[in-house]
Amino acid sequence: MSEYENAIEINGITKKYDGFTLDNVSFDVPKGSIMGFIGQNGAGKSTTIRSLLNIIPVDSGEIKIFGLDHLKNEKEIKERIAVVFDELPFHDVFNAKDMSRIFEGIYPKWNRNEYMRYLDRFQLPRKKKIGEFSKGMKMKLQIACALSHEAELLVMDEPTSGLDPVVRDEILRIFMEYLEDGERSILMSSHITSDLEKIADSITYIDRGKILLSGYKDEILENHGVIKCSKEQLAEIDPADIVSARVNAFGAEVMVSDREKASYKYSGLMLDPTSLEEIMLYYVNRDKKEWQ
Repeated sequence: MSEYENAIEINGITKKYDGFTLDNVSFDVPKGSIMGFIGQNGAGKSTTIRSLLNIIPVDSGEIKIFGLDHLKNEKEIKERIAVVFDELPFHDVFNAKDMSRIFEGIYPKWNRNEYMRYLDRFQLPRKKKIGEFSKGMKMKLQIACALSHEAELLVMDEPTSGLDPVVRDEILRIFMEYLEDGERSILMSSHITSDLEKIADSITYIDRGKILLSGYKDEILENHGVIKCSKEQLAEIDPADIVSARVNAFGAEVMVSDREKASYKYSGLMLDPTSLEEIMLYYVNRDKKEWQ
């Protein structure tokens, strides 16, 4: 098996639709890590993932998975990856046992015993029709299938959306187990940023089809901060230092993208750490500079 440094390398992909463009998107997912892919609904997360899987063709750019061209080596790549979508792609008339027989014919490395262990762990019935499963059960079934054929890369589009916190926590734990050997990687799109704060090594943030931030999660969180100040003090902050400012009757909360520099420059003001959710919010409003 060839060695590769990045599980995924996306370089300058562009896809034009009427009213939306995926615009020169580039990022890497390092091998052995989990990357959180964040952005609002409609920002381009699913389009990027579908391009990666060659469900939709790109207009330009290059995609490599395991160092291989995603078009020329599509069959080999797809045998080595697993995909989990927000909506279950399995037919309602099948049951969990049927899915094992179906996947045995698709994946050379399908592990029936492993799959049955996941069914037991998730408390999924083997003979009940999938059409009668709850949303949480359907997602657990997809994950059980995804983790049962020795995939080296897991690509997931909103795998925890619509699930209750207990189920989400259980699924996140399983993802961490999956990564333990250091050889496997995950790309996980989600708008539930608190999940990614728990488990992601790196973050890529897409908005309106463009990548705004991509890098190690801890560095992104360390670099950003929120200054709490009065409206008068806001007027004294250099606009070049501001991502955007949330203004209300009591004062302002200002996001900066260089927390260290801001702590020296505005040492008299209160500078708080931030979260991925706040970073998303302030960047979405970056064109307004001031918002409520």
